[in-house]
Amino acid sequence: MIDQTNPQPAGLDRRHFLKTAGVLAASAMASPKTWAGEMVSLPFENGARELVTYPQKRPLLLLTARPPQLETPFSVFNEGVITPNDAFFVRYHLSDIPTRIDPSSYRVRIRGAVNTPRELSLADLEALGDPMDVVAVNQCSGNSRGFFSPRVPGGQLGHGAMGNAKWTGVPLKRVLEKAGVAAGARQVTFDGLDRGVVAATPDFVKALDIDHALDGEVMLAYAMNGADIPMLNGYPLRLVVPGYYGTYWVKHVSDITVVDSIYAGFWMNPAYRVPDNPSRSVNPGEAPKKTVPITRFSIRSFITSLADGVQVRAGRETAVRGIAFDGGQGIREVQFSSDGGRTWRGTTLGQDLGRYSFREWKTAFTPSAAGKFELMARAFNRAGESQPLEPLWNPAGYMRNVVEKVNITAA
Repeated sequence: MIDQTNPQPAGLDRRHFLKTAGVLAASAMASPKTWAGEMVSLPFENGARELVTYPQKRPLLLLTARPPQLETPFSVFNEGVITPNDAFFVRYHLSDIPTRIDPSSYRVRIRGAVNTPRELSLADLEALGDPMDVVAVNQCSGNSRGFFSPRVPGGQLGHGAMGNAKWTGVPLKRVLEKAGVAAGARQVTFDGLDRGVVAATPDFVKALDIDHALDGEVMLAYAMNGADIPMLNGYPLRLVVPGYYGTYWVKHVSDITVVDSIYAGFWMNPAYRVPDNPSRSVNPGEAPKKTVPITRFSIRSFITSLADGVQVRAGRETAVRGIAFDGGQGIREVQFSSDGGRTWRGTTLGQDLGRYSFREWKTAFTPSAAGKFELMARAFNRAGESQPLEPLWNPAGYMRNVVEKVNITAA
């Protein structure tokens, strides 16, 4: 068995990977072959981003190089509801990341409050039964944080820290049943192969309640859109938690531990907490009196076919498209407004790929005269939940789901 504390991906030695990825180089010193050399300006303070290329990835927006944080250009979401693997966003918390893993010797350990501890290979996992598929959105908790006002600390992300893919793997339930969950189990923790550069850095470990871990939907995925998961997205095995924010989607899973208590590691408490109230918000500048771990997505929708500031022809029909999603109720309806929210009308929903997937919507818009128009889209799920018209605020910059606006000009 390989040393999983310092793995390397097949076909890439570490020096070549780091040089190609630019992990060790400042942008000013990077090779033109490494960097796309093009800048994008996101519409908030300090929003200039460089497009960079990493192994297995098309040019993505660089937030940080170590650890890699790469955002999907928003135009990708107008290409289809499935986000291509090479365009999928990347988010790491720790800088010592896997860059080489031998799939034949890779193992995931199941231990803790189980009857029979296990150490399973990829072949062992595949032998547990027919694979399951789910189309599900992975969204960073801080997606869209750059739009928070007042500004909050943390990575200033635009809308591209999300993606939708078909994940294939084995239900976590099968794996836990193979080991036999002991009586009194309360949570399951998950650790991956990424590590901090210094020993004092808390290991990135996440936890799910035992009932959630055994619900049959949480998955250990070994394929993404019909192919191996890209190295930077968790090859060869990542946790998929449909409807939950990406903080739970642990990459390069190495250890699964059943515990008989509520896990209180750093990345569960104090990190990734939101105000303990229905809106998960407080007034700007306030500290929440009580917090809880972030869990499910809030409902969101976007216009993808028209960028802010574009010009269209007055009197000519313009196709408007977008996407909507939520934490698992499923999208029931998307409404569209061309007058800044004064009036709303329905849209046509696209194919339903499942309650955890992006749902496409479309409509036609014909500006009757020249002038400026404020376009908006708001989604409703099957539980009747919708989006706020005014943005909510919390000090971590999580869970933005306000009705977004796209300003265009007809001429």
